[in-house]
Amino acid sequence: MCGITGAVALNHKSINLSYAQNMVDIISHRGPDDAGYLFFHTGCRHHRKISFFLELADKRFHQLAPLLPSIQDEYVQRELKRHDWDVFLGHRRLAILDLTPAGHQPMSDLSKNVWIVYNGEIYNFKELRKELERKGYTFKSDTDTEVVIYSYIEWGIECVKKFNGMFAFAIYDNFKKKFFLARDRYGIKPLYYSIFVKNSTQTLVFGSEVKSILEYKEYSPELNCKSLLEYFTFQNIFTDNTFWKGIKILLPGHYIEIDLKSPNPSLNLIQYWDFFFKDDPALLKTDKKELIEELERLFTQAVKRQLIADVEVGAYLSGGIDSGSITAIASGYFPYLKTFSIGYDRYSASGLELTFDERPKAELISYLYKTEHYEMVLKAGDMERCMRDLVWHLEEPRVGQSYPNYYVSKLASKFVKVVLAGTGGDEFFGGYPWRYYRTIKSSNFEEYIDNYYLYWQRLVPNRYLKAIFSPIWDEVKDIWTKDIFKGVFKLPIRKINTPEEYINYSLYFEAKTFLHGLLIVEDKLSMAFSLEGRVPFLDNDLVDFAQKIPVKFKLKNIQQVLRINENEPAKLRKYFEKTNDGKIVLRETLKKYVPEEITNQIKQGFSAPDASWFKGESIEYVKRTILNKKALIYNYFDYKSLVKLVKGHLEGKVNRRLFIWSLLNFEWWLRLFLNK
Repeated sequence: MCGITGAVALNHKSINLSYAQNMVDIISHRGPDDAGYLFFHTGCRHHRKISFFLELADKRFHQLAPLLPSIQDEYVQRELKRHDWDVFLGHRRLAILDLTPAGHQPMSDLSKNVWIVYNGEIYNFKELRKELERKGYTFKSDTDTEVVIYSYIEWGIECVKKFNGMFAFAIYDNFKKKFFLARDRYGIKPLYYSIFVKNSTQTLVFGSEVKSILEYKEYSPELNCKSLLEYFTFQNIFTDNTFWKGIKILLPGHYIEIDLKSPNPSLNLIQYWDFFFKDDPALLKTDKKELIEELERLFTQAVKRQLIADVEVGAYLSGGIDSGSITAIASGYFPYLKTFSIGYDRYSASGLELTFDERPKAELISYLYKTEHYEMVLKAGDMERCMRDLVWHLEEPRVGQSYPNYYVSKLASKFVKVVLAGTGGDEFFGGYPWRYYRTIKSSNFEEYIDNYYLYWQRLVPNRYLKAIFSPIWDEVKDIWTKDIFKGVFKLPIRKINTPEEYINYSLYFEAKTFLHGLLIVEDKLSMAFSLEGRVPFLDNDLVDFAQKIPVKFKLKNIQQVLRINENEPAKLRKYFEKTNDGKIVLRETLKKYVPEEITNQIKQGFSAPDASWFKGESIEYVKRTILNKKALIYNYFDYKSLVKLVKGHLEGKVNRRLFIWSLLNFEWWLRLFLNK
């Protein structure tokens, strides 16, 4: 697990070397254990068609690569200035597998012609290594990085289809003069890129985080107002855009190929994998007991696969069935597995938010499986204290109120370097019934889009958009968020005849969007503390099987139409108490691992009691930050329209906790990334 960055001169001779070290240093939190640099002269756009490279270590970690010169050395700096370098790769290492210097990156094959910087874990790397050894390849390390290199050499870039795990990497192939960027199926590990244009020259710059790209100072940060409109409609970004103009995120299941032999190389974006939720006719006829047995086998296999590490592994423990079952299985492989929970100060909460503190359930699971358990209790002021650092690491707003994730990552990082999380259980097994059921009476796909789109206006409904965004309306008036929503469904639209098929489309949509947002939050806020987060529910075999499980095994009441607002938890509680719906087959599979009071509890997100705090103990902070006319957000929002919506929450008339959180987040984003 690491941080990667780099640059490629697309149609000119050399990148600007003066930014390279800062691009690596600014993501040091992702890899505090080592640093490395590679500069390559490819010969593609040079007078002499020869190639050569300079591989460098970092003086701060020189003992890990003592045979390599350090980038800080004066003679190295002179040598760098003597030549043109059109490819740069930079790396910060968080050592998880093979803690020896053999894991140093950038890493190459034996010929020194294929180079990689890599971030992730390939859980089936040992199986792939054995297959490659049978083909004659030899290995000098015990890392999965080296397996990725030789997998590429043997199978080409299509090797990504063989990997079961999480990854983002860049490969330069000097034999073929090709450059690749790739990201895993689900988007567990992020990867950003941009093409900077200066005096007709084009330079590709990429990184695990946007901060590395911003360090390439030929780019001047500018807000992408179209993404702002997208976010404040959905509380997420569904496209490959970011809050910065010209900077994109490589979408999950995609890779980029660049042929550097071309006089004007272009980025060839290729999708190699996508979700496909469809009831398997064979499983419809399967005995439910057999289905549960297979699901349990795949789930336990997934957890076991993700325990590989040469450092200590722990687990988040929220008190729910997903994290509880992961903890149950993982504890069988480690004596006194370390587990981590976040609780909330209940003295300042009210109503149903009093139930948000799930510590008693987490403590019960810890007791049953004898884990070494650690907890932290959050109070209203803890949100205020972390906002600056949280926004800096998160880089742009995403789904949910993410500061509990920040604190639980901080807690876990004090004890372990790897932590297991339960993300994905809801998205693959139907954990949000009220979202799917609102679509089942649709008569055709267009009506389905209309119904589902109305639900996903999580922050600012369409009727308020023009008034709220009036200061920038001319820039965004041609953006139709409904088109953005519909654009998620890139797969061929099948003829839809049953409610189950509409629900499968909803599961597809949420895996592509909501889950992706959760994964970005998970990565950024764990890596902020040099902590590797793993998600066993996103094992390839488990996901492939989950997509085929018929809807009737996931949900109970597929003939009803619901109109429940997620900001009205009392109605959600009544619904679950009445139906006990959602994740049916998963709960039946995992009930042997967790007590009945947990398998039968209502679905509850990882959320703090902010509805109470925003109009209680945190009300002055909210007013000071976003109701102040001098706030930076009012360069983009209309003051009167926004204040009217916020005051509705502060006066207890309506629950707009997600909207207020998003405004606080955006205000801090403007301060840190645009206003410095």
